[in-house]
Amino acid sequence: MGSVQTEFEFELPKGYLDTAGNLHRKGIMRLSRAMDEIVPMRDPRVKANPAYATVIILSRVITRLGALDSVSPNIIEGLFACDLSYLQKFYRLINELEDGAEAETPSSPETQGS
Repeated sequence: MGSVQTEFEFELPKGYLDTAGNLHRKGIMRLSRAMDEIVPMRDPRVKANPAYATVIILSRVITRLGALDSVSPNIIEGLFACDLSYLQKFYRLINELEDGAEAETPSSPETQGS
């Protein structure tokens, strides 16, 4: 039986700028579990604004971002728009939530040199 990869490294296009002026770009995202999608639905912030579910989900599945101790919804809120978009695409890619995700992976042999 082969093992399943559950954690994936990423690097943000711009990076999260913390209050001390430090830039955090490299991180790790783990595969999502059903609870990661269910828990945000109970949050009052999501009931007021369904788009906020993305913020909570990402704060649950990003296990490391630079030298930060943890990744909270406040940190996700503080990301540049391009980094948030990148993380949303990365989340869909590693969790295989998009058709043709394989074709979008830059390192897949089908897309190299054809």
